[in-house]
Amino acid sequence: MAQSKTTLLITDSAGSPVPNATVEIQRSGSFSANARGLLVFYSNERAPVPALVTSVGFRPLRTVLSLPDSFITIRLERNDLFLDPVEIRAIRAGGQSPFAKTNLSKGEIEKLNLGQDLPFLLNQTPSVQITSDAGNGVGYTGIRIRGSDASRINVTVNGIPYNDAESQGTFFVDLPDIASSLNSIQIQRGVGTSSNGAGAFGASINLSTNEYNEKAYAEINNSFGSFNTRKHTVKAGTGLIGNHFTVDARLSAVASDGFIDRASSHLKSYFLSGAYISKKSTLRVNIISGHEKTYQAWNGVPESKLFYDQDKLTTHYYNNIGTYYFTPEDSANLFNSNARTFNGFLYENQTDNYQQDHYQAFFNHQFDTNWSFNTAVFLTKGKGYYEEFKKDAKYSSYGLPNFMVGNETVTRTDLVRQLWLDNNFYGGIFSLIRKGAGNQLTIGGGWNQYDGKHYGRIPWAMMGIPKNFQNYYYEATK
Repeated sequence: MAQSKTTLLITDSAGSPVPNATVEIQRSGSFSANARGLLVFYSNERAPVPALVTSVGFRPLRTVLSLPDSFITIRLERNDLFLDPVEIRAIRAGGQSPFAKTNLSKGEIEKLNLGQDLPFLLNQTPSVQITSDAGNGVGYTGIRIRGSDASRINVTVNGIPYNDAESQGTFFVDLPDIASSLNSIQIQRGVGTSSNGAGAFGASINLSTNEYNEKAYAEINNSFGSFNTRKHTVKAGTGLIGNHFTVDARLSAVASDGFIDRASSHLKSYFLSGAYISKKSTLRVNIISGHEKTYQAWNGVPESKLFYDQDKLTTHYYNNIGTYYFTPEDSANLFNSNARTFNGFLYENQTDNYQQDHYQAFFNHQFDTNWSFNTAVFLTKGKGYYEEFKKDAKYSSYGLPNFMVGNETVTRTDLVRQLWLDNNFYGGIFSLIRKGAGNQLTIGGGWNQYDGKHYGRIPWAMMGIPKNFQNYYYEATK
């Protein structure tokens, strides 16, 4: 009851509302205005309070709010450079669009970013459910929106498609700590806008890294948590050099032992972006790279372990995994571990290993106050493998004849296999936008192609198979 209500109206010099501006108020926190430039907040302050107001395309404004005051108007001065992120506007729903949506600003993302995968940052937004293989949000995670799985959620990074071209799923583990480079996120629930392909049935998640920083900066961020979880991030940017150039960079490392037994993750990534900005055009190049190594934790707990049926566990599970790599300590851990954290894959390199590199180039141009155009070309390269131990594998399952030892025919052997992916996804997108006083028309499209290779290797076998034998090879084109 001691708090007073204050409404801020943020406009440009002509009095038009500035949508989604960010307001950082000392001792109160960071807030985002709505699409009409309005921000309502409550405070118990009874004195002038410093505030910083920022929005893309406008000069940052440091001001002092006289509290309590029921209504305050703040006017921002436009930057004379072309800074409006057209590639974002072309795929995002505006304030008056009839779509259910949630916007997260840079400040809100920073509050939530502790090193967990991107779905965990979106967990508190409406209609979102998340899962984590390792149990603590580091490593492989899953997301559903309105009950629809990731194959029905259209994810874009700066307007460029991110969904896997074959499975249509999204694997955010391949871009560790991408949240540290994001300036904004929009989630559209249900069928929403799209200028880069068919609209998604479940939802759309639009990620943006392409908003600029006017001043130079440098940051070191470290997070530590349960299960030996830690995140280390170094960020730096030049700000605007010579009123035209800007460069931003980030280097990240995330690791965790996981809540589940043997569910460790070792993740690394970097981000590099450079841009040239003039009054009517921008040219930007991004390189985003991520590498992940995660222990196998996506299989569920066997029923026999969950209900402590040791006879079934021995017969149906332990014997099938094999004892070749087991020590007495491993065997004890298998039977004595907590059912809620159980993972029976004791082969020390039962891991998923993958690197994904994104190369993006954008050109935006504004013809006049109404017409603007953007285009982008991209290449996403991915390569990696999943390695696992197989006990008593049949030679015939790997396209090989049985192995002869003297007069005895051997039909099975223990082996280690790797399942490899090597793929390229490339193409381009474009959008032409006409913005009137009360309407906006967006025409967009894209072309892309996916070339993928699937092949298997056997780096080790007990007998009868040459080292690094390639047992299959398939190509995929989409």
